[in-house]
Amino acid sequence: MRAVTTLSVVVLASAGIGHAVMSSLDAGIARVDAFKDMKNRPRAGHGTNVLLVGTDGRDRITEQERRAYRLGGAPCHCTDTMMIVHISENRDRATVVSLPRDSYAEVPAHTDPATGLPHGPHPIRLNAAYAEGGPQLTVRTVENMTHVKIDHYLEVDFASFMKTVDVLGGVPVCTTTPLKDSYTGLDLAPGTHTLMGGQALQYVRARHIDGASDLGRMKRQQQFLAELIDRATSSGVLLNPMRFRDVTRAVLGSVRADVGFGTDELLDLGRAMRNFSPSSSEFTTVPIAQLDYQVKGIGSTLKWDEARTARLFASLRDDKPLSAGRPQHGPSAAPVEVDPRQIRVLVANGTGTAGLAKRVDAALAATGFATTHQPVDAPAHVPRTVISYDPRWDRSARSLATALPGAGLSPVPGQGPLLKVTAGADFKDVRKVRFDDPQQPQQNVVRGNEVVC
Repeated sequence: MRAVTTLSVVVLASAGIGHAVMSSLDAGIARVDAFKDMKNRPRAGHGTNVLLVGTDGRDRITEQERRAYRLGGAPCHCTDTMMIVHISENRDRATVVSLPRDSYAEVPAHTDPATGLPHGPHPIRLNAAYAEGGPQLTVRTVENMTHVKIDHYLEVDFASFMKTVDVLGGVPVCTTTPLKDSYTGLDLAPGTHTLMGGQALQYVRARHIDGASDLGRMKRQQQFLAELIDRATSSGVLLNPMRFRDVTRAVLGSVRADVGFGTDELLDLGRAMRNFSPSSSEFTTVPIAQLDYQVKGIGSTLKWDEARTARLFASLRDDKPLSAGRPQHGPSAAPVEVDPRQIRVLVANGTGTAGLAKRVDAALAATGFATTHQPVDAPAHVPRTVISYDPRWDRSARSLATALPGAGLSPVPGQGPLLKVTAGADFKDVRKVRFDDPQQPQQNVVRGNEVVC
């Protein structure tokens, strides 16, 4: 999960940054030979594939930070999150594919780096590959599973994540529901919040919020990464050499990278991606066929959908956008906490405009609400659109209000599950909404601009 920070290095490498500045930063990167003696690797595709690995690294933070952000315990030097970031060949798009840590995997034959003993192929959870054989075995396992050749390896820890968010001045996140996790200490009310480093770490680590565990957490990580990209590209960092230097120092100070990822690579990507924005990025999670795939000696794992996974990684190899065919522009759908299909709505016309209620009913139905398709006239004209609702269905009312920006909320005890919209003189349009079921893995593809606040 901390690996989301590393993509900002790619985004922040501005064309205006001098080679001397980049060279001084390059000298501070810890190196690891993640591709040593690797043979029989997948064929190279088009574009660049970076494996981002988030590690524990709590031994690099202060005791005060441990207590404040509930990072107690001994460091495990393990991986919690892996992502493949594909940068298109013409550098106009980044595709981020999350690989669940509990994915069922089979590690290839290898030699234990600590004992020198050989091990044959055997099943594991994906995140165990790092503990068993370090970066090399992790890369080999991912390549065997995806048939995608990894070009670069980047490893990020807690310290790098927090420093990067702080030097950017915080990253905004938004939520339609309260987010509270007693394990990490995260406690956010509904709304938009600007998170600094420690609180941002709580946000991307939280996995006890909605019952979706790692799958829900990966969605939040993807949203956070989209916001981080938006923050980096809109805050002037790319145009300010000193701010760029500060941010990259914060990131690279706690990063381990393969020996081939250096100054020239950063500058090349930066020159090509100076106009990068959230709409240039797309996010998805490996398609899951079975959420509780039991494996003897291992326990519960996540089984990938072989056919859909094969198509996903074929697109990466062929440098094709996953969201091809979808319109690139237009307002993004706003997230809501209740599935619109479960919200019954009656629309009334509170104006003298003929056909307004019918138009509002059709627009709400088009974005998913269960309208009656039988609009009525209100007993009196009203200047402002109002949603009348039973307080027992307040979450449904808030979701409906998201689709009707500016509408007032009027609680009516005893009204029942049917919500009533009285369209007033101020009505302009219905905003599209979307419902992301936290109990389901992210099987679809979203663009960065569709998940930012």
